[in-house]
Amino acid sequence: MWKVYKYNGRHIQGDLISKHHSETAAMKKAKKTINFKFSEREKRKNEILIWLDDDNHMPIGVIVHELKGTKRIRQGKKKE
Repeated sequence: MWKVYKYNGRHIQGDLISKHHSETAAMKKAKKTINFKFSEREKRKNEILIWLDDDNHMPIGVIVHELKGTKRIRQGKKKE
């Protein structure tokens, strides 16, 4: 799930604007509501961040996508 956040005067990840299933839909919504000029994509261990900046490269929003790893849990009895 891609989440679009807008700077609220205190935190960059302040106000949740919208949630989307695709990155392109999130970018379109951010362009309409936040009106950013520059974007920078950063991939971390468990999430993808797209920083949204204005003309002076000041951050005014962020798009967050949490990566979900698949964990396999074995169910059954342990042999003793």
